[in-house]
Amino acid sequence: MRPFRRSSALGALALAGALTATLLLSSPDTAQGAPPTPEAAPAGQTSLRAADPSALRVSSTYVGVQSTGGGIAVRQASSTDGLATAPARQVWSDTRGRGEVWAPEIVMDGGRYYIYFTAGVGAAHRMFVISSATSDSGYGAETQLALPDDKWAIDGTLFTFNGQRWFVWSGWAGDTNVEQNLYIARMSSPTQPTGARHIISQPRESWERVVGNPFINESPEAIKDPNGQLHIVYSANGSWSEQYCLADLRLRAGGDPTHVWDWYKSNGCLFGSNRSTMMKGWDPTLYVNGPGHHTFVLLHGDIATSPPAGPRFPSMFHAVPKGTPYAWANRHWYTGTFTWRGNTTYSRANVPGPNTDTGWSLKFFE
Repeated sequence: MRPFRRSSALGALALAGALTATLLLSSPDTAQGAPPTPEAAPAGQTSLRAADPSALRVSSTYVGVQSTGGGIAVRQASSTDGLATAPARQVWSDTRGRGEVWAPEIVMDGGRYYIYFTAGVGAAHRMFVISSATSDSGYGAETQLALPDDKWAIDGTLFTFNGQRWFVWSGWAGDTNVEQNLYIARMSSPTQPTGARHIISQPRESWERVVGNPFINESPEAIKDPNGQLHIVYSANGSWSEQYCLADLRLRAGGDPTHVWDWYKSNGCLFGSNRSTMMKGWDPTLYVNGPGHHTFVLLHGDIATSPPAGPRFPSMFHAVPKGTPYAWANRHWYTGTFTWRGNTTYSRANVPGPNTDTGWSLKFFE
């Protein structure tokens, strides 16, 4: 996205096998792109110069969504790579003067499509939603989400975990641009928040405070690991910098998503271009700088279809190719892959609860 804040500065072996076969409709080779040659674009880079990809799969069709300045467009293709050259069909326009339109996120709930996006000017940015029975047409007028506390909010997305709908987003604690935290709230329907908002992450670790003014936790995306534990993978550091990277929050087994101390944070970036901020055992990118604001490309966008351990599965993110000046205008959509990495310990100190939690983490590939 191009925000004001930045310029001011998922059983049995049979089930697992069936799921693997379903998800591999887009092979890892396709998702990663051809190996680079001196004349080729970086691995996975699409021809689309854009940011903040959001995509899901419906049968053998991939559906992606992007902001178009004053509106939102949907693309459909037979592969993640193909989204870049697929026709962009405008599905919503800002006819009410809502302001800057950022980071639309497409999900499905009950067989219906919902696109959540941020609109506003400056401190007035809030979350909105449009919906339709079909992916690329029929969306009605936007509705503002009545998020608890009614504060600045961006990058929101809906998911269902343990039978409960949840909404997670990046926002401010108050009315000033100090830092962007991750918040979660229950939803009684795809459009109706209920109860309080609960903070689940603040950018307080040294590796996510390399670039500030403000310090950033944003672009949260939910997924379930092979043990069924919930993860929120998010972007840290400012998107205006090559320090932008992906990190992970893992909910402890049996934990309460609304309890901040039930979440354990990776001890560094899991996908980034700077070795100094990477979690031990994770390597920086070879071809891109500042990878972030990703999407897992799940079937129907449903975390219940999160992949099992083993193979790689498609993902998308935006980044700037190495050797190119790092600037918003130089960001491209990339197709990559990810896989689960087990027996990974996240540690912390001086907070309530156990200091360590061991479980699944993620590895991302260009």
